[in-house]
Amino acid sequence: MLDSGDSGPGANDGGPDDTGADGPLTSTVERGSFCVARCTCGWSGPARRARGLARDDATAHTTARHTPPNPR
Repeated sequence: MLDSGDSGPGANDGGPDDTGADGPLTSTVERGSFCVARCTCGWSGPARRARGLARDDATAHTTARHTPPNPR
């Protein structure tokens, strides 16, 4: 299993378990001919053949789950 090293929103310079003040760290992992998005919170997306789709899954997850609500 190879980690492509792609980082999503909220990524920081720490290790894969770093969930510091900048938020969660997302990455993509190659599994055979598929690519899976992962987050340090434990979430993982569906297997995709296109890395871009896996990155989009990670961005959507980060936006939906790790963005504080807008105060009105």
